[in-house]
Amino acid sequence: MKIPILFEDEHLIVVDKPAEVLTVPDRHDPDAPNLKQLLSDRYGTIIPVHRLDKPTSGVLVFARTPDAHRGLSMQFEAREVEKVYLALVDGVPDPEEGEIDEPIAPHPSKVGRMLVTNRGGKFARTDYKVMETLGKFSLVGVQIFTGRTHQIRVHLAYLGYPLIVDPFYGKRTEFFLSEIKGKRYNKGKHEVERPLLSRVPLHASRLGFTHPVTEQWMHYEVELPKDMRAMVKQLGKLG
Repeated sequence: MKIPILFEDEHLIVVDKPAEVLTVPDRHDPDAPNLKQLLSDRYGTIIPVHRLDKPTSGVLVFARTPDAHRGLSMQFEAREVEKVYLALVDGVPDPEEGEIDEPIAPHPSKVGRMLVTNRGGKFARTDYKVMETLGKFSLVGVQIFTGRTHQIRVHLAYLGYPLIVDPFYGKRTEFFLSEIKGKRYNKGKHEVERPLLSRVPLHASRLGFTHPVTEQWMHYEVELPKDMRAMVKQLGKLG
């Protein structure tokens, strides 16, 4: 598996994580491909600093020494790290720019899911801005200042604009072109329609932090992956 390397030195490594790849080993399936193991095989010691969910693509930093891990972790805990994402959502948020400041906690009855609640919820803040309107959908830029599980997905769904594909918090598990083309969509008699998108369309587009040793500000930005670019193009045409 090819993992794009954005930066590496003896202290840390920054990568562009592909979608549908685990950040760390799965406790239920330890043999499933994951970045920590893939990078360890090539670089030796790799220490996770933060994580991206399996379906999420984008910029991710790993430490290569305990000291670097400590320095980076302190920045994440102190909310000194710049974290910007791009998401494809249902609808066009109104207002087009705003802040979501709502506590998040594990769902009491649905394992693995989160929800906005004042009962035991932890502080979470998400700022959003509509980057492009795509008919009944939109590309939204999101900056998070906390790192709660599923934070962006939960907050945008709470606002009424879930991600286009989201089996936990959205309206569908896959997105088909026929949904927006309607009667204009033509397929062959024996053709089975394939989904345009079959994963949560969330991309960590930008990450900024201070190098734990050199104290230099490090800033990395990566473009949307192919599947999300294709969605933006199709929605833009039909919108």
